[in-house]
Amino acid sequence: MDLLEYQGKQLFARHGVPVPSGKPARTVEEAVAAAEEIGYPVAVKAQVQIGGRGKLGGIKIATNAAEARAHAEAILGMDIRGLTVYELWIEGASDIAAEYYASVVFDRSAKAPLVMLSTKGGMDIEAVAEEDPDAIAHLHVDPLVGFQDFHGRELAFKAGVDADVVRPIGAILKQLYHVFVAEEATLVEVNPLIITPERGVRALDAKVTLDNNSFFRHKENAELRDLSAEDPQERMAKERGLTYVKLDGNIGILGNGAGLVMSTLDVVKLAGGEAANFLDAGGGSKAEAITSAVEVILANPRVTAVLFNIFGGITRCDEVARGLIAAFAQIKPTVPFVVRLDGTNDVEGRKLLAEADLPNVYTEATMDGAAAKVVELAGPARA
Repeated sequence: MDLLEYQGKQLFARHGVPVPSGKPARTVEEAVAAAEEIGYPVAVKAQVQIGGRGKLGGIKIATNAAEARAHAEAILGMDIRGLTVYELWIEGASDIAAEYYASVVFDRSAKAPLVMLSTKGGMDIEAVAEEDPDAIAHLHVDPLVGFQDFHGRELAFKAGVDADVVRPIGAILKQLYHVFVAEEATLVEVNPLIITPERGVRALDAKVTLDNNSFFRHKENAELRDLSAEDPQERMAKERGLTYVKLDGNIGILGNGAGLVMSTLDVVKLAGGEAANFLDAGGGSKAEAITSAVEVILANPRVTAVLFNIFGGITRCDEVARGLIAAFAQIKPTVPFVVRLDGTNDVEGRKLLAEADLPNVYTEATMDGAAAKVVELAGPARA
């Protein structure tokens, strides 16, 4: 789960990472009140889970109440790369002598945390990596050893930071690593990490991604979900215990097991179609789970046909058939369905579907045949 900037900074503050003082605001009046309390000048910052806000007008400096009000009015409701701004972070403006970049990310290939530091902060780190890869110092940390003081000094010297801030930079890297481990994050990023004229070090931004699977150990983090930023279908699926990812096509996909669903996406693509989603109903799917899955798929108005690809192992094909029959009784879908049932109780499942004689439901014996049929029925994706 990605956090908003201010949520990341609040997380940082709990672990002793120095951040500017600030307050969140959802209305213009709250923004002005926060600015008055913090004291001018302040930064009025759009809170959306995407970078590049400043270049798009999502960050403004206010030196008085009138400017704070004008900036808040302009930024609230703004569209930033497809995301609507519903919340602001009002923060005391910072004097900046230098901008660095720092991050801790889990490197899956190395199976270890990767810590990075660069003196080229304030820029897109992807651009820095492409144009001047030597400008980014990095090292892997043995999780059993943890981040040590000498790691910080090594990164600081490699990155070429100013000599008088080598130790403060090392200290804040150690704190960021602690946040990464303690909060079970997959990414902790600060861009920029600023050096003040007094040679202090402070996190001026915060990008944090938390591992959702750890939330049973971090109840307070689970409450940080930004529901307004979540896709409605994905949120609906999560509430119903389904694994769902929205895609750009027009063919709804349901399978049991992640591997089978991925294969189904590939087969549909090879047949000339575009999937509207990835939906894994899971092993042992019961009739009620199938009904919920149909509701989630059809909540996407782009869907013009649906493919059920079920290989019965733990999952019983007759249960899937009953779920589809129940879904048709409750939802009354208007788009065609193609169903391929194979494995445990597949004969019984196909028999149930035949007896129910559901409108606009087609059965196919193979994945290739099912994919070709659903692509034919779906037609071209809507613009």
